[in-house]
Amino acid sequence: MATQTNTARRTDAGYVRGNTVRKEDLIREMNKPYKPVDVRVAKNRARAKKMSPGYVLFLAGAVTMVCFMLISYIKMQAELTVSIKRVAYLKTELNNLKLSNDEELERIESSINLEEIKQIAVEELGMSYAKAGQVVTISDEGSDYVRQLRELPNE
Repeated sequence: MATQTNTARRTDAGYVRGNTVRKEDLIREMNKPYKPVDVRVAKNRARAKKMSPGYVLFLAGAVTMVCFMLISYIKMQAELTVSIKRVAYLKTELNNLKLSNDEELERIESSINLEEIKQIAVEELGMSYAKAGQVVTISDEGSDYVRQLRELPNE
């Protein structure tokens, strides 16, 4: 049990607890003798730092492709924003045109006096209402348009 607490104290000794750092530990760390690096480790580090021309070309291509994609994305976002603004403008214009059209229709309908038209048709033009036997009903067969190809039968 005593060996476990000693080990815990040793590993715990490297950590500084609290909000202040002891300057003695820093000075001791700086005064430690320099330990030379193994030759194999140094060669491995140097080899890892080198970049082959193929790798550099691959990275350059990847960066170029990413830049192209970002520029295309930004361009598409700008086009989308312009399209959205254009649609909003056109919707506003459509609403304004509908409103002015409705106002004009109301003005036209209010200016027409049907009683006056009826009076002129009957008195001045000699028109009269159809009598019961004069009205002929024709089936429209689902169409709004009827063409007369022969004389209507007298019933």
